Amino acid sequence: MEQRFRKGKRLSLIEDELKKLETRWLPEGGFSGQPGSDFRPDATAWGLMAWHSAGLYPERVKLAQDRLEQSQSKDGRVSFADDHPEAYWPTADAIVAWSFSPAHQKAREKAVEFLLRTSGTVFKISEKGIVGHDTSIRGWTWIDKTHSWVEPTAMGLLALQISGNADHARAKEGYRLLLNRQLGSGGWNYGNTTTYCVELHPSMESTGLALHALVGHAAEKQVESSLRFLEQGILTARTPLWLGWSLLGLGAWGKRPAEALEWIEIALQRQVDYGSYNTAWLGVLLTAAFCEKGLAFKESGASEKQS
Repeated sequence: MEQRFRKGKRLSLIEDELKKLETRWLPEGGFSGQPGSDFRPDATAWGLMAWHSAGLYPERVKLAQDRLEQSQSKDGRVSFADDHPEAYWPTADAIVAWSFSPAHQKAREKAVEFLLRTSGTVFKISEKGIVGHDTSIRGWTWIDKTHSWVEPTAMGLLALQISGNADHARAKEGYRLLLNRQLGSGGWNYGNTTTYCVELHPSMESTGLALHALVGHAAEKQVESSLRFLEQGILTARTPLWLGWSLLGLGAWGKRPAEALEWIEIALQRQVDYGSYNTAWLGVLLTAAFCEKGLAFKESGASEKQS
């Protein structure tokens, strides 16, 4: 890590932040959302992925994976909290976090089975033109019994891809959903295209996630306007999720900017003014520092080296 992240005599902020994640580490394993707070599965998934990507603390990475497994319900879901089982969106995060661990294969398979038998709520396309997307296509959602949205669908697809289910029928429907939700001018937002015939604005985070999920399952021509939106927006995006997912999405398409590490450091430095980032957001940004071609973990105990 030192060879990649030391610049002259200055210690990289990326290296500093990786070590500071220890302040969010819990005695029983796993991570809290902020120093001094309680266990969160999304924080744990992204905290361990950041450490794993950097080649740090393998014993703690395994303990964090164990803690995620302990939070898994019998039906395979990993919920945001025990008292909110309907908020099962961290299931996909957990699948990716277990993807490189043979010891957690059973937990991963249970979670994949849960994803394959669940979906967001679908309904007939409105003839009144209230929304512009196809509401009958199944994807995934944040909360049970709600509509399918872009970010949980894209994360669900990444989880299926990384666990060997990229060509499952549910995955193919998910790709179709993402392409249907792409804005006419490029990019994605949370999941609507138009409302009352007015096109909505795109989001960097949603666009990065969707583009990453579509690599190998959509032609570049189909998403070229979205790639342009991301390549332009990333020049000024310095918030953790926007920058982190933009880098992961562009990296997956082989378009990672050369200034990526410099921009990550600027985003990390902004915590001085705005306060510490949520662990999950910070984990995405730190993971993006190392995963230069997107998320591509292998079940070998070591992260994909993508230099």
